[in-house]
Amino acid sequence: MCPAFPLWSQPPSSQPLWHSSPLRFRLATLRPELVQATDDAEAIAGGVLFQCVGTVCTAPRSRDRALRVCRELQREVGPIASFSSGGTPMSETQLARCNG
Repeated sequence: MCPAFPLWSQPPSSQPLWHSSPLRFRLATLRPELVQATDDAEAIAGGVLFQCVGTVCTAPRSRDRALRVCRELQREVGPIASFSSGGTPMSETQLARCNG
């Protein structure tokens, strides 16, 4: 018997919207959320390629510090509302420095 949805996920209604995106979004370890949606599907910051859909961008982990990558991304796509690295959200102080 074949499950109604892939074994690695739960029904979409029980997950945040970004979990129902393609696999590359679920495996990403850098996840900024933008203040405003971007028209750019891709952006490069800190030598990392970000994939963006609406206000959510994702990328694999960077060897650079998250704050540096956040600052560079902010210059490319605009103000950042939140930024997490490896599932750990950036503090409000760091986020203010990113957008500063």
